[in-house]
Amino acid sequence: MALVTMKQLLKQAAAENRGCGAFSVGNMEMVKGAVMAAEELQTPIILQIAQVRLKHSPLHLMGPMMIQAAKEAKVDIAVHLDHGLTMDTVLQALELGFTSVMFDGSSLPFEENIRQVSEVVKTAAKYGATVEAELGVVGGSEDGSTDHGIRCTDPAEAETFVKETSIDALAVAIGNAHGNYPVAPRLAFDVLEEIHRRVDIPLVLHGGSGISDEDFQRAISLGIRKVNIATASFNSLTKAAEAYLSSEGKHDYFGLNEAMVRGTYENVKRHIQVFNHPYEG
Repeated sequence: MALVTMKQLLKQAAAENRGCGAFSVGNMEMVKGAVMAAEELQTPIILQIAQVRLKHSPLHLMGPMMIQAAKEAKVDIAVHLDHGLTMDTVLQALELGFTSVMFDGSSLPFEENIRQVSEVVKTAAKYGATVEAELGVVGGSEDGSTDHGIRCTDPAEAETFVKETSIDALAVAIGNAHGNYPVAPRLAFDVLEEIHRRVDIPLVLHGGSGISDEDFQRAISLGIRKVNIATASFNSLTKAAEAYLSSEGKHDYFGLNEAMVRGTYENVKRHIQVFNHPYEG
């Protein structure tokens, strides 16, 4: 198939009333595992990497690999910069050929978030790329180093924000958090429903790892089109690698490689199946 924009995939997901999985990757094995699952289920996905992960997975190495994997995949795939924090990193991703970028100004004052995101939208338009932004505060953090707390997105602010910035997708805070949940989260579906009523662009759910299958499907029924999965894939890869290294017999890189691919594949496949299934509540 092809490397495509995230906007195209989210539009398709909306038409088919399903969610599009956005799977964070950190090495070659994760890229391979995610693409393998998408191809098996014949479902488009988004490959993404967050700026905070770049100290372990440099963008100049990961980016070309993600883009080439998308170009050669048997399904459509978008390549996305998740939680971009600086314009320099956003520009680097766009120059590498990423078809989508997120600028996370959620910690900024409302008007400053609008101003900076609007600049990103103008810049990304020159590359034909999709832009995602965030409003409200999703708990935790991408790398687990901090916990920003949770502040639900205000539906009225969301309406204004989308109109002022002309973004393509909006990440919302409805009780979700990055990282491992100590207990299952209670999502504010009433807030999500009101945002969906006021905003006519695809909505994004961050902090997907640990949310129940039913809550995923209910959120998708209320306008969520992109669902981010990171921690669950990293955990699944680690668990598969640990199982391989603790098994009997000789161990080598090649066996470890296959274990990491398998761990990622299994997690991505399970989540795609959940996102493709309609809500029955």
